[in-house]
Amino acid sequence: MNDQPLPSRRLRIAVLNRHFGYRYGGAERYAAAVVEELAARHEVHVFAQEIEHAFPGVNYHHISCPLPKPRWVNQLWFALQTWWRTRQGFDIVHSHENTWHGHVQTVHVRPFRVGLFHGRSGSRRALKWLSLITSPRLLAYWWLEAARLRPHPGKHTIATSEQVKQETCDAYPGTAAHMHVITPGVNLPQSPADQAHERAQLALPPQVPLALFVGNDYAKKGLGTLLDALREMPELHLAVVGHGQQIQAFRQHAQQLQVADRVHFLGSLPDVTPAYGAADFLIHPTTEDTYAMVVLEAMAHGLPVIVSAAPYCGIATELTHGTQALLLTKPRDSRQLVKHLSDLLASTPLQQRLRAAGQQFASERSWRAVAQAHERLFLQIHETT
Repeated sequence: MNDQPLPSRRLRIAVLNRHFGYRYGGAERYAAAVVEELAARHEVHVFAQEIEHAFPGVNYHHISCPLPKPRWVNQLWFALQTWWRTRQGFDIVHSHENTWHGHVQTVHVRPFRVGLFHGRSGSRRALKWLSLITSPRLLAYWWLEAARLRPHPGKHTIATSEQVKQETCDAYPGTAAHMHVITPGVNLPQSPADQAHERAQLALPPQVPLALFVGNDYAKKGLGTLLDALREMPELHLAVVGHGQQIQAFRQHAQQLQVADRVHFLGSLPDVTPAYGAADFLIHPTTEDTYAMVVLEAMAHGLPVIVSAAPYCGIATELTHGTQALLLTKPRDSRQLVKHLSDLLASTPLQQRLRAAGQQFASERSWRAVAQAHERLFLQIHETT
C-alpha cells in the first residue's frame, strides 16, 4: 500500500460511527485514523453518539441516544437519525455501522448472517432459524445488515481484511462486484520509547520480562489461555489493556492460578502507546479476529509478536511464522503458547529478527496510504454519480 498523489478535488464527507475515538476498539480506531488523514484535504463531518476525539478541521455532530438498551433499538435509532441528517448536502456518506444508507459501507467484522449459522447444521441450524424468526433483536440485526449490503448503483463496500471480504461475499454474493479490501494502517513512532519511564508512568515493575495483552473481549482474545501459560513461566509478567467489564472475572482466574502478583490490569487506556513502550513483546492468542490492529501497532513499536494463525486472526494471512511473528496454530493450547514464549525469552537473536521484520512490515502500511485508498474510491464514486 503505497502513498500516491491524488486529485485536488475537495469533497464534503459524512462519517457514521456510533462511538468515535481511539479507546473504543479497532473499528473505531480505523475510522478515526482515516478521518484525521482525510481532514487535511476534505471537509469531514463525523456523526456519533459518543465522541472522544478532537482533531483540527473535523466537524462533530452528536446523535442522541434516548434508549441505550436494548442495543438493537438504539442501532435502528442511530440509522434513522443519521439517514435524516445526511440525506442531502454530502458528496460521500461513509458508514462504519449497520445502516441502510450511505455510498460506502465498511465491514470490520464477520457478517451477522455468517456468525449466526457458523459451524451449525441439522437440528442446531434449525434451532437458530427458530430463534431468528422469534426474536425482534435478531430480526432487527438481520434486516439492517441485509439492507446495508443490498446491491445498489453507486454503492460500494470496504472489507478490512481478505477474510471479511470472503465471508461477506459468501453471505451476500451481490456485494462482490463492488467490494474493496483496505486493511488497517499504523502510525510509526517518531522516536524510540523510554521503557523505564513508560513502566513508571503505568506503575509496572521495572527490569522484569513483560508481555502485553491488548483487547476488550478478554475471553475471545485468549487471555484465559495466556494466564494458563503464565503459570508455567514464573519469570514473566503480563500487562493487560482493555476495558474493565471482564477484569474481575479474570483477576479471580489469575488468583486461582497463583499468578495474580504478575498480572497487571491497566484497564482501558485513551492511548495504548505507553503500554507498547513499556512491554518487551505482544501476545495475542485470539480465537476470532478479522484483522487485529493491535498486532500491527505492536510491530510498529518494535515489539516481537506471538499471534494466532489464520483462520483465527486476519493479519496472520500476511505473516510468515518465524519471520514477522510466531504463529499459534492452536490458540487455545497453552502448551504451544508456552513453547513460543520460551523460545522468545531464550533467544535474543530471534527477538531481534522478529523486531526488524515486524517494523519493516508495519512501515509499508501507513494510515496515509490507507486514507489515500479511501480517497481514490470516494473520488471514483463522486465522478460516476
